[in-house]
Amino acid sequence: MPKLEPDALFYLIKSLTKSEKRHFKLYAKRTNSERDAKFIQLFDTLDQLKEYDEKAVMERAIGIKPSQLSNTKAHLYRQILKSLRLLEINQNADIEIREHIDYARVLYNKGLYRQSLKTLERIKQKAIEHHEDTLHLEIVDFEKLIEGQYITHSMENRAESLSREAASLTGVISRTQEFSNLSLSLYGLYLKLGSVRNESDYQVVNRFFYRHMPKYELSDLSVNEKLYLFQSMVWFHYIVQDFVRCYRYAQAWVDLFHSYAELKTAKPDLYIKGLHNLLAALFNIQHYEKFKEVLKELESLEDKSGNENLDILTFLYTYHNRINLHFMEGRFTDGLTLIKPIEAKMESLDSKLDHHRILLFYYKIACLYFGSGDNKNAVKYLNRIINFKDVNLREDIHCFARILNIIAHYELGNNDLLEYQIKSTYRFLVKMDNLQKVQKEIIKWLRKTPRMLESDVRGEFIALKDRLEEIVSEPFELRPYLYLDIISWLESKIENVPVQEVIRRKFLHRKQRKML
Repeated sequence: MPKLEPDALFYLIKSLTKSEKRHFKLYAKRTNSERDAKFIQLFDTLDQLKEYDEKAVMERAIGIKPSQLSNTKAHLYRQILKSLRLLEINQNADIEIREHIDYARVLYNKGLYRQSLKTLERIKQKAIEHHEDTLHLEIVDFEKLIEGQYITHSMENRAESLSREAASLTGVISRTQEFSNLSLSLYGLYLKLGSVRNESDYQVVNRFFYRHMPKYELSDLSVNEKLYLFQSMVWFHYIVQDFVRCYRYAQAWVDLFHSYAELKTAKPDLYIKGLHNLLAALFNIQHYEKFKEVLKELESLEDKSGNENLDILTFLYTYHNRINLHFMEGRFTDGLTLIKPIEAKMESLDSKLDHHRILLFYYKIACLYFGSGDNKNAVKYLNRIINFKDVNLREDIHCFARILNIIAHYELGNNDLLEYQIKSTYRFLVKMDNLQKVQKEIIKWLRKTPRMLESDVRGEFIALKDRLEEIVSEPFELRPYLYLDIISWLESKIENVPVQEVIRRKFLHRKQRKML
């Protein structure tokens, strides 16, 4: 086993639930050897520490010599993983299937070929039921190996049947990988750039997508092929801002899980992500009633999995979309109640959250404060994004955080800071090649504000609003409005009312029109 990082074992122990710790203790005490006693003592020591400190470990684990610590840690790490594997075997079909493949290998090595084949045949059915295509192929390859020994006296067509099964599975797995690779590449592109900014961006993404999209007939595809195809379609249409088609493919993604109930057990993480992407599409097309319905489905999964990875995903996506619900309804002040539980959870998951998710929460929280009129706290969270070193991660969030930061400073009356903020933001947007018409108009307008007469301000707000409403109808100029409802802010300044009041009024108007 490779050498462990100093705190890898510590973090693994701290991630264990009470039931997992109890199971490990029972598993570890199955023998009473001196070596087992040492790694149990090390487990208890690390479990009691709040932070990893090797000096404190040696002081407390008195039965372990310094020269023994490295090997004892490696042994304990393996034993914990073995214990967790046994605990999760009934919750994860792939773990159970791999275990029976191992049993078949042991029987094969003992020369018990028929027993080995029977074991493989039984577990093959489970692999088929749970759409575990890769493990299914591994089982078939093992069956071919045994049949190739010419010792089982199987039916004459057995070899041909296995060969056809292997060829079919190879094709399915190959196409699944092509769809999966395309989906992952598009996601990586989105993390870097966000949505397309102009015709040039669109052509790059469009060419990439269709060059890597394999030929297919939907009716011929397996469940896994369809799943990754729909993922690819969702990402492509999301990036090019075709939100209606994005919604259709996100719905098809979730419908797969509704049609094949076993998928929710086999691939629960993709089920949760499917719900999240469906919610993102519904938010962008402002389909409120459907959004609430899907959010309720996502919320029903909270704290029920017993799987920390799924709990983290459910937390991220549930709170992200709860914030979006407040955005849709124009209830920004009410949404502030979400911030405390979000920050508490983020702190407890500090070592497990990727920077992308953290930046996204900071921007969402900043927007909640801005919409509620608390510009001081909005600036606080925007500065966390602006001061983040890796500006290549979610360039779009970095760019719009700076735009919103200028507007928040304007609202605060920080005129002495505005000139610097505007110049700094302008340079950043040019450097990032992210200066669109909307951003140019906002910056140009803000540059004029120190010279405006008070009597002219309202007219200037109206003029800016008129220009932005013309721009929003142009291709690829919708993007800025996905991050900041600048027109509603302008209307709030023109009418001299809070911005959330304007957004709330628009929401109620849309809702009333749908009822007619």
